[in-house]
Amino acid sequence: MAWRRIFSVLTAAVLSAASVSAHESGIRRQVLFDVDSEDTARAVSCYRIPSITAAPDGSLIAAIDERVPSCGDLKWNRDINIVLRRSTDGGRTWGPVQRVADFPDGQSASDPSMITDTVTGTVFLFYNFMDHDKAGDVYFFHVMRSTDNGLSWSDPVDITAQIAPPEWENDFKFITSGQGTQTRDGRLLHTLVNLQKGLHLIESTDGGLTWHLLPTAIVPADESKVIELPDGRWMINSRVNEGGMRWIHISEDKGRTWTSAPAPELPDPGCNGAIVHYPYFGGDDGCLLFVNAADSQYRRNLTLRYSLDCGRTWSEGVTVVDGDCGYSDVAVLSSGEIVVFYERDGYSVNEAAVIAPHQWYDDTAEK
Repeated sequence: MAWRRIFSVLTAAVLSAASVSAHESGIRRQVLFDVDSEDTARAVSCYRIPSITAAPDGSLIAAIDERVPSCGDLKWNRDINIVLRRSTDGGRTWGPVQRVADFPDGQSASDPSMITDTVTGTVFLFYNFMDHDKAGDVYFFHVMRSTDNGLSWSDPVDITAQIAPPEWENDFKFITSGQGTQTRDGRLLHTLVNLQKGLHLIESTDGGLTWHLLPTAIVPADESKVIELPDGRWMINSRVNEGGMRWIHISEDKGRTWTSAPAPELPDPGCNGAIVHYPYFGGDDGCLLFVNAADSQYRRNLTLRYSLDCGRTWSEGVTVVDGDCGYSDVAVLSSGEIVVFYERDGYSVNEAAVIAPHQWYDDTAEK
């Protein structure tokens, strides 16, 4: 189709196989959260765990942990809240900080993740919850809904009993931060990590009214992202904390069985990354985009790569951060721009980088 060809021409340089500098790739950056921000209403130790999605109207929603007494994770932190900022102009400007999950001291909400349901126009915001005084060390799972593109949010609903069997009560478990996904048949998918039982998918087939656990465990895997490939297969791209690389898991039967293999072409130090479908480059099927700290040992060298063959091979990538970095997430705008939301500088800065379509085309990229 002609419009796809036009987007491919404009976008190819951003996804070039050769690593390019931030200046050459036209990356526009903006700090969204830091402890010295004017929007900070309390003494925050750090902001961590970025999540970003494009709402049905194209607005960007960027959510993150507001960690007050320390930078510690949920299990060791009595005061973590979920805050967000919105952009209605493709990441050029951002609104003020909204505190959407704000609990009293002793109750913490952590690790935001989102799914945009394009069928119903709903954005789902998930987080992990712990009441340190009443049920210390027990993980609960909450979800909130927005039907106005992130302007307002429902009260949280506890879905723990729907997706975690009773025998898991004392296990170390959490919904992966970042994003889940929606398949072409409308189902909603997300990943739930149980460090004792393995990675599992959670699924909704009724527009997010109810959720259930798919019973098959996927190993090895820690924090992971699931997407549907153009041919209908499901792919999970996983953090694994040993071996210095990502793992890829493929299901041809909607999550009942999986084939797993390491991905040495995707170096990783054990850090959460992100994978999405990009429809504006690579022909009618588009391509896959993957972003992570692309180093086998250290959280550094944040790199954006593309794959034209459903993840079998990957480009060398565009360097988004040449140096220290952390967790990252990515959203795609209808303009063809890519927005990467990431941690950097020892988790002291959380930044959004808007990567615009380029003005040249490598005609070898689609072969």
